[in-house]
Amino acid sequence: MSLWIPVTLAAATFQTVRFMLQKSLSSVKLSATGATFARFAYSMPLVLLGLAGAIRLSGLPLPALPPLFWLYAAIGGLSQILATICVVALFKQRNFAVGITFKKTEVIQTAIVGFVVLGDRVSTGAFGAILLGLLAVLLLSKTPGGSGAWWRHLTNRASQLGLGSGVLFAFSAVSYRGASLQLGDGEAWFRALVTLAVVVSIQFLSMALWLVWRDRAELRAVWDTRRTGIFVGLTSLGGSFCWFWAFSLQNAAYVKALGQVELIFSLMASVLVFRETVTRREIMGMVLLGLSILILVAAI
Repeated sequence: MSLWIPVTLAAATFQTVRFMLQKSLSSVKLSATGATFARFAYSMPLVLLGLAGAIRLSGLPLPALPPLFWLYAAIGGLSQILATICVVALFKQRNFAVGITFKKTEVIQTAIVGFVVLGDRVSTGAFGAILLGLLAVLLLSKTPGGSGAWWRHLTNRASQLGLGSGVLFAFSAVSYRGASLQLGDGEAWFRALVTLAVVVSIQFLSMALWLVWRDRAELRAVWDTRRTGIFVGLTSLGGSFCWFWAFSLQNAAYVKALGQVELIFSLMASVLVFRETVTRREIMGMVLLGLSILILVAAI
């Protein structure tokens, strides 16, 4: 078995567990912003220790960090903060599995943004996948028990948060790749670790300053939930590093395709852990969206 396969499966597993922990935090003591900050607050020390250990053991020098690297890192980091807040807030609107599925629209939206902003052509197969994904989003956007025209459901809060997180995650992914490419041709895993350390530091400092200014009580709440927050940090570190590592080993399209296994993990978590009810309509929407994403990454 190629190494990128178990690494990608590990990344999807870490990410599912981390979102489960953040959902638990947001539903008990923390706001969506606080649950997001907990991820960075408890993962930053671990990432910096990991980077220091890697430099000491490998003997690799810290690469130069050009201005464009910092720009990409800042854009990616801030986009990911906003995207994560959207996902955690979405968990309060819909069940866990549907929340993760909305997040997965990032793959489809990356193709759309690329076409609109860069003029990238979309093949016939990719266009068909986007239409299939749109149908899935329409199925998922309908609030349980809601009524009225289908297009009105796209304006509800759950749909806006889910689709918004997809756009933001798409921008963050592109920015992280751009930042890593600015570090030269060194070891891929080391470039990934350096990029991760810088990004998480930016995210921690920016969110800490924001909370000191606007909501100091939330900082205290994050500290009070440290027993769970530490595990959020650990799973965040493991997931982020595995995604970067997988991208360095294999074509990103194949990694993204295999990463859709997170949909299955999230469905299992929704039913087995959170004891949430998943309707037939939601299952159909998740299946269609997963299928559309697989077709899209195969067509690109």
